[in-house]
Amino acid sequence: MKEPSEIVVFITTADEQEAKTIANLLLEQKKVACANIVPMVSSIFRWRGKLESENEGLLILKTKISLLNDVVSMVKSAHSYDAPEIIALPIIGGNPDYLNWINEETE
Repeated sequence: MKEPSEIVVFITTADEQEAKTIANLLLEQKKVACANIVPMVSSIFRWRGKLESENEGLLILKTKISLLNDVVSMVKSAHSYDAPEIIALPIIGGNPDYLNWINEETE
């Protein structure tokens, strides 16, 4: 198996509109090939020592690992949260045609 070069990035947002704004920014700059938006997820988390609960938007992005630093930087500058969730997971396999498409559609 080859070393993964494609990744899936998860980002929670304040709402669906913020998710759309960030997705469009990343797509226009060819930093991601695809953005899926889940309009609302229920999140429960600890923040500054307190248990919190929020309804948030969720972005699921497909891109290359080589673009992750750019994605993180761009998201942090466009995001409303102090410490936005931006986590990446390697794609260890899948449809070769789709994986090639990710590479073709990103810079």
